[in-house]
Amino acid sequence: MSLDRPGRLRSPLIHVFGSEDSRWVLGVERGQMRPLDFFRAQALETVLNHQDDERAEIFIAALGIDVTPATRLDVPTSVVPNAFSLAIAQQCNLGCTYCYAEQGTFGGNPSLMVDQVVMGAIDQLFSNRSPGDRLTLAFMGGEPLTNRQGLHNATRYAQSRADAAGVEIQFALTTNATLVQDVDLALFQQHTFTITVSLDGPKWVNDLTRPLKSGRSSHDAVTAGLRRLIDLKERRYRVSARATVTPRHLDVVGIVDALLALGFDSVRLSPLLSAPAASDEMDGEALDIFLENMLSCAKIFELRLRERQIYPFENVLSTLRRIHTYQPDAYPCGAGGGYLGVSAEGGLFACHRFVDRPDGLLGDVRTGVDPGLQRDWLAKRHLDEQSPCTTCWARYLCNGSCHHEVITRGRPACDYIRGWLHEMLGLYARIRQDPVLFERALNAIRRLH
Repeated sequence: MSLDRPGRLRSPLIHVFGSEDSRWVLGVERGQMRPLDFFRAQALETVLNHQDDERAEIFIAALGIDVTPATRLDVPTSVVPNAFSLAIAQQCNLGCTYCYAEQGTFGGNPSLMVDQVVMGAIDQLFSNRSPGDRLTLAFMGGEPLTNRQGLHNATRYAQSRADAAGVEIQFALTTNATLVQDVDLALFQQHTFTITVSLDGPKWVNDLTRPLKSGRSSHDAVTAGLRRLIDLKERRYRVSARATVTPRHLDVVGIVDALLALGFDSVRLSPLLSAPAASDEMDGEALDIFLENMLSCAKIFELRLRERQIYPFENVLSTLRRIHTYQPDAYPCGAGGGYLGVSAEGGLFACHRFVDRPDGLLGDVRTGVDPGLQRDWLAKRHLDEQSPCTTCWARYLCNGSCHHEVITRGRPACDYIRGWLHEMLGLYARIRQDPVLFERALNAIRRLH
């Protein structure tokens, strides 16, 4: 994999990466990259291994790397949300064993979001907007299509508000695809949805953890709905796969290939780090195997890129984008700030994974975001409050990792995350040396985002 275990925390200011014949150093504060010849690489490795801070500072200065922060990462006093996800149906027709939403109910009784709550949420999202603003409305659950009428009403109402205000709005849907009908396809086409279908791989892999409520296979029903989504003539919307990987099956290449064979535009994989019953959560050994297999997919991506093809593996593309647009930030995502989840009852929560959890409650659709609760959330989740983030070289590429996973389980995946980022830095440096290859990769990233 690499010359040293990338999880080692040797310096919070720089990180050395690359292969034997091509070594680079990353300046953490500003994302500066500098190539290293063999002798400098060897000398710098020695300095870092001996934790010789004084000599490290001399090396850093000689390389022209600026270690002063590019910007102050203050805790914001308030953030106006520009994206809501509506738990429009807190119920589901699947019985996924690891579901953070506990089969869609979030630990309560099955419920649907009524139109009054839907309109209230959208009105909150559109409050105090100016022409040209960009908003996102996502539908999640549970399974959103169990509340088809609510989803359709919400989309049309939000579009009417956007048209009247001169605001751009984007729509997204996460679904298991088992309930897709022609009327839904027309809606997705008209409003150019971004659609994510949850499917964990080949039939036998998927059905290990994603059966129907009856316990029977869900795979055929999902793929039948997927065909309707993908085969629509002159389709204007994207359809991506999201697969959750558990220790039961770690053949990452096999999972990605099986999903791409179904016709998905792209595939993203996520290791299971937090589940309500703690079943099938990844441990250190499983994460090591997962990383090795993820890197096999990264090698396929690079090989295809050199063959003028795009292997639409979102994990690689999104990481390359983050490296290319390197921007120090105090948070891994907009949760609790620019992005909120809305429960079926109208509560505003830090994100879709915190629905109906008291530790993520930030207000409600009637009165809006509670300023005190939001300030408290943003202060506690700030990168400077996370350990060992403040001493980690990957802090501005990881930004502290998923709040829900960290609060629920801690940080079992830090070595995996650093290992992945270490190798993606090497990939980025290699393809950047070839202008044609680099532009090809950037075009793929632009299409994805």
